[in-house]
Amino acid sequence: MDCPLCRIAQDDIIWEDARCRIIRVDDPDYPGFCRVVWREHVAEMSDLAPADRAHLLEVVVATEQALRQLMQPHKVNLASFGNMVPHLHWHVIPRFADDRHFPESVWGAPQRDGVRRSPPDPRAVAQAIDSALDRG
Repeated sequence: MDCPLCRIAQDDIIWEDARCRIIRVDDPDYPGFCRVVWREHVAEMSDLAPADRAHLLEVVVATEQALRQLMQPHKVNLASFGNMVPHLHWHVIPRFADDRHFPESVWGAPQRDGVRRSPPDPRAVAQAIDSALDRG
């Protein structure tokens, strides 16, 4: 099996624990875009034990909280598809009212050129995720 989420480059990893990783998505239109990736190659949330599902969602929420704290976006989109890469992962995407696709999905038709923003420092994201997880 040739799964890109099973072979993530170490440089792309922002945060990780024994069960999942958070990777940055290099998309200039969506700074701060992260993927929360389950380490084991499974396709669906229902493939996980209840405690693992809870842990994964806790990490997704902590990632959202970290990005909200660091970037103050208008909205944060959460999505899990797996249609293109059937490896369990969640997209966590800070959205701004003046971004390229807002209010459409980032995968929809562009609405405008969009305003470019700098991505947050990956170390700051990791620290904010740790803080959010500590707060529980």
